[in-house]
Amino acid sequence: MLEEVDRWLTRRSWSVADRPLDRLTAAKRGTTVSVVLPALNEEATVGAIVETIRRELMDTLPVPLVDELVVIDSGSADRTAEVAAAAGARVVHRDEILPRIPAVPGKGEVLWRSLLVTGGDIVCFVDADLREFSADFVSGIVGPLLTDPDVQFVKAMYDRPLGEAAGQGGRVTELVARPLLNLHWPQLAGFVQPLGGEYAVRRPLLEQLPFPVGYGVELGLLVDALHTVGLDALAQVDVGSRKHRHQDGLALGRMAAAIYRTAQLRLSRGQLVRPALTQFERGAGGFVPRTYAVDTEERPPMRSVGEYAARRAA
Repeated sequence: MLEEVDRWLTRRSWSVADRPLDRLTAAKRGTTVSVVLPALNEEATVGAIVETIRRELMDTLPVPLVDELVVIDSGSADRTAEVAAAAGARVVHRDEILPRIPAVPGKGEVLWRSLLVTGGDIVCFVDADLREFSADFVSGIVGPLLTDPDVQFVKAMYDRPLGEAAGQGGRVTELVARPLLNLHWPQLAGFVQPLGGEYAVRRPLLEQLPFPVGYGVELGLLVDALHTVGLDALAQVDVGSRKHRHQDGLALGRMAAAIYRTAQLRLSRGQLVRPALTQFERGAGGFVPRTYAVDTEERPPMRSVGEYAARRAA
């Protein structure tokens, strides 16, 4: 298995510099690209991300690399939607998409619904909390899909600094996701950032995959893609460094529980022991237990949704 991972790393790991922008625009040949930013209270960062994508990948190129830029707002209490629209994105509110199915909180829920309001042959997901954003995050992961017909799913890889400490971000990745993948799906051991929120996928593959509604979406999609199209259809591209807002320890605990649960479902369906997580916060009288539900729902493959099939047929 180690030899297989090493071969994959040699054949399917690249740098953004390997595919210059002019090569990518020349390779488009009618292929359309949609970029989706899931956003919840990200007014401080979403505008700069949208402006960068529009300026460098849409408005100033002879052939735009990105054809569609959509921000899906999942109920922000700040000016996220207003800022994103002013910067040049099309803003769609989560609850307006597929209203017959009531929305539940969670990032995966937003990504799943985004397929209904985008049309690109390639769908590129980018988190909306990135600081010092570079257009390389988009061009890097879209590049292999435009130049190699055998590649179907591309994740970004990068350094993740935590404050001034280089490479100390991604705590849930190192403590939970990486051990799970190495022990249970060793073919995926070569992914540097398996939980990263920046990845691009061919639409026909996304249509076939179930979407965990919460934090487990990245691990779930990666594992299911492996079983659907095989390791050689998966790839990663080095895009440099990723800076973003970091979660506190309690939020990371909830994230870890959801990711473990997503893996557990894939290992043995129907054997959830207790889909809840109890954490402790210090209050005036001592430690106070707080119990949170762990995401236990997944959305079905989008191609099974009638509204999506009708939209694609039209």
